[in-house]
Amino acid sequence: MSLDRVVQRSVAQVFRLSRGTTCSDKAIVGSRTRCLSQPPYERHRPSRASTSQGLRRIGGFESARPFTTTQCFLKKGGKATREEKQASPFKAKDTPSEDPHDFANLEADIASTIERLKNDLSKLRAGGRFNPEVVENLRVQPDKSSTQTVKLSDLAQVIPKGRTVQILVGEKDHLKPMTSSIQSSALSLTPQPDPTGANPLLLILNIPPPTAESRRAAVTEATKAGEKAGSGVRDARGKQQKKLRAMQVSKSARPDDLKKAGDKMEKVVEKGQAEVKRIVDGARKVLEAG
Repeated sequence: MSLDRVVQRSVAQVFRLSRGTTCSDKAIVGSRTRCLSQPPYERHRPSRASTSQGLRRIGGFESARPFTTTQCFLKKGGKATREEKQASPFKAKDTPSEDPHDFANLEADIASTIERLKNDLSKLRAGGRFNPEVVENLRVQPDKSSTQTVKLSDLAQVIPKGRTVQILVGEKDHLKPMTSSIQSSALSLTPQPDPTGANPLLLILNIPPPTAESRRAAVTEATKAGEKAGSGVRDARGKQQKKLRAMQVSKSARPDDLKKAGDKMEKVVEKGQAEVKRIVDGARKVLEAG
């Protein structure tokens, strides 16, 4: 290579460096000459089209754009979810309190049934034909110009005395409507004024002695009352049985405890049924004796 050619190449290289030329100036010094003005780290970089996404220019060269993360938002729960969260603490508290050996409700239901039975039988003590409550519940029309009716107990005081019943009327105008109401009822009773004449507001009902027919009717009513009470005891047992069944399904109690509770429940029910039978039998004897 001639000296002129070497000098020419050196001058061209110095000229390119001073002007900051690009690789397109290779044509000046030949196709085999590499671009000396391009930094080493930029000689093999990919094209801008392929790196337009995710790259940015820092200090004269392109580098990867840093990744960013967004916060993960959970889906908002609906009304059912909120109710379940609010109810879950209370369910957790209620579950351990269930005791298979708790018979308070069963005993209360049986006691209430027996109390109603005694109340029903007490109305049959007079031979099944009369009791003061029947008179008190009669409807009376105090004003003929109006169709409104009221209970007899709202207008008068009913006082039972042995085989008679005294009715003390509050106002004189109510005597005739009250007498008509008693006579038109199914009691087959006729009110009489005060035989002494001392109190014009006093009505007296004479209760006839019980007959064989009235005694039989009273005994029949007592038997029906006993059957109703027995049905009430069975209903109370059914409620307790459902409770034990629910505990078995939810597995909130051990099988051994449930079995023992079932045996105790049967004993409580048998005791209640025996009490009902004793009360009914006693009432039948009294009614049959008259």
